[in-house]
Amino acid sequence: MTMPGADGITALGAVHLSAAIRGRAISCVEVMRAYLDRIARLNPTFNAIVALRDEAILLNEAAQADAVLARGEPVGPLHGFPLAVKDLDHVRGLPFTQGSPIFAERIAEADSIMVSRLRAAGAIFIGKTNIPEFGLGSHSFNPVYGVTGNAYDPGKTGGGSSGGAAVAVALRLQPVADGTDHGGSLRNPPAFNNVYGLRTCWGRIPSETLDVFSPSLSVHGAIGRSPADIGLMLSVQAGYDPRCPNSIRQDPAGFAGPLERDFRGVRIAWLGDFGGRIPFEPGVLETCRAALTAFADIGCLVDEAVPEFDIEQVWHDWGVLRAFTVSANLRPLVMDPARRALMKPEAVWEAERGADLTADQVMAALEGRTRWYGALRRFMDVYDFVVMPTAQVFPFDTATRWPNTIDGQAMDTYHRWMQIAVPATMAGLPALAVPAGFGPNNLPVGIQIVGRNHGELACLQLGAAYDAASGWVRRFPPPAA
Repeated sequence: MTMPGADGITALGAVHLSAAIRGRAISCVEVMRAYLDRIARLNPTFNAIVALRDEAILLNEAAQADAVLARGEPVGPLHGFPLAVKDLDHVRGLPFTQGSPIFAERIAEADSIMVSRLRAAGAIFIGKTNIPEFGLGSHSFNPVYGVTGNAYDPGKTGGGSSGGAAVAVALRLQPVADGTDHGGSLRNPPAFNNVYGLRTCWGRIPSETLDVFSPSLSVHGAIGRSPADIGLMLSVQAGYDPRCPNSIRQDPAGFAGPLERDFRGVRIAWLGDFGGRIPFEPGVLETCRAALTAFADIGCLVDEAVPEFDIEQVWHDWGVLRAFTVSANLRPLVMDPARRALMKPEAVWEAERGADLTADQVMAALEGRTRWYGALRRFMDVYDFVVMPTAQVFPFDTATRWPNTIDGQAMDTYHRWMQIAVPATMAGLPALAVPAGFGPNNLPVGIQIVGRNHGELACLQLGAAYDAASGWVRRFPPPAA
């Protein structure tokens, strides 16, 4: 068998890389060497991977992974994969800064549930992927590691908060990546970098938190260059854990299986800008709408339709719950004057806003969330999927903290420009971000496929059919790639 060169190794998708390693067509050392060479060449410009571990140590760990294969021992689907983990999660022995100078020197003492699963599946942790401070905002910059540039233009944002993860996957600095999503963090960065990202349902990927019983707005997920690659990653991340009593018991192995499915006659609702109620930068809607032809090409029936519900109320209720949950984590830091002085103003604002909420306000927002889920569930009795843009703007300059206007309309918060991500978050439904092409500025945008409750597999199946019909990732790699 002809052995691929370094660029050939990094060009392999996660599914094919896994098969090549386990079939011993390529060695783990060759894989690690190929990725480290690529990181050395590209990462200084884009700053996607931070806290990179020592090269000699990583090559030694890769050699140990080869020795396991040589002994014929069973290995996991990620065996020998070089992976950097989002810096909102803890990996034993690696920095865990959350992008904050408050925690710049902190080293994680243990793996999280998800990270322990990646490790057990054979991943070799090479470092962390960059984020905005505390993961707040959809633009990855922080005072610890700096800013992450877009894979198609390093002077533009790579998105956030899984910005480093998306840029790393797009530039082939790692085969696949983990991420989290509260208000679009697994959807906006893939859209901005022409890759795929999956926001899962709550409970699909267990996560230890101080409160394991309440449905979280934030969930784990994955980013890849294809839906199949995400499925492989999800098959490792997902599955029941008794530490999370409401985690989903379904066998996750099915996510790594074939994704072929006949979509003839499947009904899709295009929500667009919700009937003009959500502003968009000129060109974004038009680019996204043009991408819908790929759904028609695979036999789907696409209608322009919007649920009968006040989308502004959804935004209001999300803002209350966002402040409530973020404040619970950040309030102890804000109360310490020395630490408060080290926090970005958006983080302080969230903490103070949450502290002023009453129990009645929080309960009203929770009830509003339930009403929105009910409205969307009834709407999806008619439609199998709903589709909408992934972000309201094209990637913007890295020097911009956040867009303060869109098409002449002022943004009243630092995250209002990502309002289009909130409907799926509030409904708790799975959402797969898929590439939608490039705007007049030659920068990428995306759309999100929202499925029914616990419908991650269906989203991946539709995404795979869409990928085959559109081919955005294959046809238009980043210039540096």
